[in-house]
Formats: sequence, structure tokens, C-alpha cells
Amino acid sequence: MKNVTLVAALIATLSCVCGAEAEDFPSHPITMVVPNPPGGPTDTLGRIVADGMKNSLGQPVVIENITGAGGTIAGAHTARATPDGYTIEIGNWSSHVGAAAIYAVDYDVLKDLQPLSLLAYAPLWIVGKKDLPPKNAAELITWLKGNSAPSTFATVGAGSAAHVCGIFFQQKTGAQFQYVPYRGAGPIIQDLLAGHIDLSCLDASATLPSVQSGGFKAYAIMSEERWPRAPQIPTMSESGIPGLTISFWEGLWAPRGLPKPVMDKLVASVNTSLADPAVRERLEKIGQVIFPANQLGPEKLAAYHKAETEKWWPIIKAAGIKGE
Repeated sequence: MKNVTLVAALIATLSCVCGAEAEDFPSHPITMVVPNPPGGPTDTLGRIVADGMKNSLGQPVVIENITGAGGTIAGAHTARATPDGYTIEIGNWSSHVGAAAIYAVDYDVLKDLQPLSLLAYAPLWIVGKKDLPPKNAAELITWLKGNSAPSTFATVGAGSAAHVCGIFFQQKTGAQFQYVPYRGAGPIIQDLLAGHIDLSCLDASATLPSVQSGGFKAYAIMSEERWPRAPQIPTMSESGIPGLTISFWEGLWAPRGLPKPVMDKLVASVNTSLADPAVRERLEKIGQVIFPANQLGPEKLAAYHKAETEKWWPIIKAAGIKGE
């Protein structure tokens, strides 16, 4: 009986401590891990959302860029962190779907990370150098099938959104081209502008200025609906290829085991940030589409992430993509 009493007392004490810690959360700055280098779309989005979160949390949200292995090193770091709310991670399609399928990781991307919320997305589109003969997506597919020598298609590393987009495009259309790996989107854009590469599948928000200036062509948007920032560009479905959709989306995670009161505070802070007119304006200016309010929250991200994994992992693994 004495032992039972001691155990009960210990549980009660721990509950009080945890409750007090959750009530005081956050008492110092929070770290937001970013799986990409500074200046990229995910890093920029993370900094904007973090600025909005600090207002409601009363503490700074500090960015820490941890790169490598397609973003899975950042995921491993987050999964191993103490689940106290002071480490969160912004992830994206490449880090939490594509790279997680091809790299040998020591954590389960679906089970070892606590979903907090979807954030925003930017559609991908098929782009080509400005003097490429085809005028639209249908002509592009015909042209690619008829070429005696394969055209060149730039990708940003194995298993990246650009790489998988190209594979998906080939599967759906029968088009053929030769993949050329690059270290990042910046060099691809430069070579497209210079005419050194034929095609790629890139983040529309990052390449809109080059399309608007006529530096290279956008053939079709890889989303279900036309993109408000470039409504003149048709979808793949409108171009005669239904089901050819992929978007570069971002979400927010924490280590699994996060106390619910702490999780609730973080989720509420994300919601407040995304509802802030100043935050929304900044995100829209860089071409990001914020997920609707009814698609935010832990359950929605968990379901969305699972569905994306179930859709893309078989495609990635069937293509035999290996981590670099």
C-alpha cells in the first residue's frame, strides 16, 4: 500500500510540474529548424511565419538552417529533440515526402514527428527555354516524343520535387528527356535563361519573374486550378493530361510526445500568424498560397502528409531513385 501511495504521489507531482511548464510556455526563444539553406522558398516562408508567431507567443522564433540528405538530417534532428515545444521544424514536400522515400533515415517521418499544421503551397510548372519550338503543352509532348536526340531536363537533386515531377510527367505522357542534376534552382534558372538547358519543373513562385519577362516559357501549371498569380497559364488537365498535379507545400512539425497544452499553444500561434493580414500579404507577394483555415491543424496535416506519402512513394520507389 505504501508503494502505491508513493507512486501516486510521484505521478501527481510530475503532473503538476508538467502542467506548470505548459502554463509557463514559452519562457525563452523557440527554434524553428529549416531543412534548406537561407534564402530559399521554405526558409523565406519560415521566417515570415515565425515573425507572426512571436507576437502571440511573446518570445522570438529563431531560425536554424540544418541542411543535407534532401532535408532528412533536419528531420532526424527534430525527431531526437526534447518534446517540450522549444524545437519545431518547417518541412516541405521534398524533405518530408521525396527525400524520406530514398534516404536511409533512423526515424519514421510519419510516426516520429508531431504534426502541427499545414502552412502554404506554391504550384510547380513545366518551363522551357524561350526559343523552344513548342507553343503549348500539347505541342511540347508531341515534340518531345518526336525528337531523335533526348531533350535536357534539369532537376535539383535525387528525389526532389523537380525530379519526381519530371518522372511523373514522363509516366503520364510518354515523353522522353535526359535528366541533368543541379545543386539548386538558382543555377537552373540561369541556364534556362541562357538557353543551355531545355526544360525543368520548378516552383512557380520562384520563377514567375523570369516567365513574366519572357526569359523562358511556362507551358502548364501542375495544379488542379489555375494559379492566381499567372492566370494565363493553363493547368495540365486543361492541356489534355488529367491527374498530372504536384505542388510544393510546407508544414510545421515538432518532436513526437509534445504535451497537449504546449501543442495547443503552438497551433494557436500558427493560426494567428497565418490569419495576420501583414503575414498573408508577405506570403502572397512571394507567390505562396495559404491553406484555408479549415485545412489547418495537426489532424489535417497528418492526413495530408499520409496521403501524399501514399501517392508518391510508390512512384519514387518504382523509378529506382537513389539518394546522392
